[in-house]
Amino acid sequence: MKEADALARFAAHLDGEGWEVPPTPRGDFPDVDARHRETGARLVAEVKGHTSAPGLDTDTAYGQLLRRMGTDPEPATRYALVVPDALRWHVERVPAHVRRTLRVEVWLVPDDGPPYAL
Repeated sequence: MKEADALARFAAHLDGEGWEVPPTPRGDFPDVDARHRETGARLVAEVKGHTSAPGLDTDTAYGQLLRRMGTDPEPATRYALVVPDALRWHVERVPAHVRRTLRVEVWLVPDDGPPYAL
């Protein structure tokens, strides 16, 4: 699954769950910067698809998320790494307890069916 397909499916899922998902401009911006329509909560996500170096690309995504947290993290902001479910083992190289400590969620996008949180 290409990154653009994973992004489109994840954004559609968020929209159905009450999130406003504006198009993200190119450049040094997260792939998703969404706000929940009712609560105002924010979700910042990096999305990766199948590439020739999926391990390197998921490591890069973790780094991008950490950098986006800034110097004064907002407690109501959620951070997520979104990948096709076939890349699950690459994102699980960062242990669950570390992801929890860093407040990084992992979302998997299956070839069929809705995205789901790990």
